Amino acid sequence: MGDDMLNSPLSTPFLDPALDASNSMESDMSFFGPYDPADTSTDMFNLFTSPQHEHVVTHVPALTLPERCIDSFYNHFHAAHPFVFPKESLLMISHESSVMPVLAVMRWIGSLHIPACSERGRFFQEAHQLIYEPRRRKDGFLVQALLLLLIGLDGQGQQDQARQILSGLERISVDIGLNTRSYATTYGRGIPMMEESWRRTWWELFIVGGLIAGVHRSTNFLLFDVASDVALPCEEYEYLSGDIPEPMYLRDMNESDFSGTSQEFSSFAYRIQATQNLGRLLRIPPVSGPDDESLRNIQTMLTSWRVSLPKSKADALRQYGHFDEMLFQAHMITHATSILLHQPYSQLNSILSQSNNQTDQYDSVSSRDDFNNHTKNIIQAATEISKLVTHRVSLLSHSHFFSYVVTMSSIIHLNRWAIFTPDTENNLRQVLRLNIGALSRMSLVWSASERESSSVKSMARSIYQVKKQRRVLPQFWISMTHDEAMDRIAADDAMIHEFEDMQVVPGMMGHWTDPGNKQWN
Repeated sequence: MGDDMLNSPLSTPFLDPALDASNSMESDMSFFGPYDPADTSTDMFNLFTSPQHEHVVTHVPALTLPERCIDSFYNHFHAAHPFVFPKESLLMISHESSVMPVLAVMRWIGSLHIPACSERGRFFQEAHQLIYEPRRRKDGFLVQALLLLLIGLDGQGQQDQARQILSGLERISVDIGLNTRSYATTYGRGIPMMEESWRRTWWELFIVGGLIAGVHRSTNFLLFDVASDVALPCEEYEYLSGDIPEPMYLRDMNESDFSGTSQEFSSFAYRIQATQNLGRLLRIPPVSGPDDESLRNIQTMLTSWRVSLPKSKADALRQYGHFDEMLFQAHMITHATSILLHQPYSQLNSILSQSNNQTDQYDSVSSRDDFNNHTKNIIQAATEISKLVTHRVSLLSHSHFFSYVVTMSSIIHLNRWAIFTPDTENNLRQVLRLNIGALSRMSLVWSASERESSSVKSMARSIYQVKKQRRVLPQFWISMTHDEAMDRIAADDAMIHEFEDMQVVPGMMGHWTDPGNKQWN
């Protein structure tokens, strides 16, 4: 089994993302320090299993850096991808060798949320070393470690490495039977929380595979075609408390719409359903045109998903102000799917694809009423994505995949700016400010978000330059008074200058939770 692991594509070395010069968190040379296997300061076995003294403690000792990283992981990352054990339960089994790679990757991911963390590179090297030990056993814990690693690498802009890991990880998960109902009971040790963790691990891998296929368009969502009878995850509060109910299944969910019952499922389950709809879109055969029946069928599924949500799941902000990250992502995935579905047939093809004398298309669209249904759908989806930014929770608590979806939304908004209908200028400025601000904020942790922010700003600059060139054409001044034309020019100038001036600072849409620990919130 160890030899298989060595010979698999997973064992191919890949770069430490800390070596990426574009990393937005720091340029600290300690990033590049070699891993010293003799250093036991980050040994999670010793850290969490050392005997406790009986005498009265007169002060609370400061957390070590590895402990802070574990806390940081749970404070900032776990809710967005909640498949590893809750903290206290995981630490109870931290002495097991199979769990150590999971803890090592958790420390690395947690360190991403600690500005200028001096040991980040070493944490990554330790995680890589533990995962790729020659005799490492293929089991659910290895799947969890690799899944965390690929999410972190993708968030740091290392998409090729993440894709490589995903390819091997999909095979491993099927080889060990993680996609079967029996895996959770066979390897759950009779512990309901562990059984739930295995179910969540399978479905999280399914969702991440779908997201990578959807936003990067460089993989084919392999697990969409893999048969699975794994039960659905429970609600988050049930998982965190350990009070795991009897699980339900996808067939229960699919049949509930026709049974006449008002059965409610977990937010994680609706997130799975949203990903299934994305997979169905990625599997449709070549279409004949904008009126193809396959497109209508996918749109029907998206609409059905929305209208079938229980009233309590209509919004990510739940009763008593509790924020539901799983439902947030479910809506995020659905809006992204809508854009992928309708964009090819919309009228919002970038102005950059048009030559300077091709103005007929843009002149003919003078208001939203002139847009076709595909265009209206992507505008609505892009607007809803921007609304997700406004939830009063830390943007850094969301999955980094949100930054890719915000970029999709921004491209739609920028294309609206390219054709500039008079009734949209103020609204466009607001939503673009929201989107670029969100990307800038998320870039404090995720290098991929920094790249997405730069890409959106670059597109805005390119559109602005083309719009400036069109000002000298006679067509620009047709149907406008001089004052109207000057107002439009002034609005364009103000828009681009505002984008260029936007930069993230501590306190913008978040703050350090503790000036001493310097952790982002």
